[in-house]
Amino acid sequence: MVVLERLRADHEAELLRFELENRAYFARVIPDRGDAYFAEFSQRHKALLEFQAAGSDHFHVLVDGAEIVGRVNLVEVVDGSAELGYRIAESAGGRGLATWAVQEVAQLASTAYGLTRLTAVTTVDNVASQKVLHRAGFTPTGDLQLDGRPGLSYALELAPVDNPQPRSRPTG
Repeated sequence: MVVLERLRADHEAELLRFELENRAYFARVIPDRGDAYFAEFSQRHKALLEFQAAGSDHFHVLVDGAEIVGRVNLVEVVDGSAELGYRIAESAGGRGLATWAVQEVAQLASTAYGLTRLTAVTTVDNVASQKVLHRAGFTPTGDLQLDGRPGLSYALELAPVDNPQPRSRPTG
């Protein structure tokens, strides 16, 4: 059973495994993180937890048993807005996890983090990500360049939720 968890210190080793195992897969449609990201992973993980504690970012992982199969992040929280980014392991693709996780984090953004707007970007050739964003209620807002690649920007206006109910998680 896949669960959404807020990033913690004890996720470090498993998160590094997830990133390394899926590096080539992710690089097909999003800019690669580069070798320095992996060489300095422990320091970066600690910094992310500090940002999260300060409230400037909110990081989440999708955990299936003991294995991380995805992550959904809200970064650069300013004036009620944040940028959403997500990655799902190649082995977990096609099960609806990305859509479910993005919807769950959008709900948290509104209810737990007090945000009113999310933005996201994707490359033009990442059709799967575009579908996830559309299913989660994001609307296209324009064209842009992501590390020299054509991309699209998206936004989602969030309304406060009085009685948030968890959405069901895909089981496939």
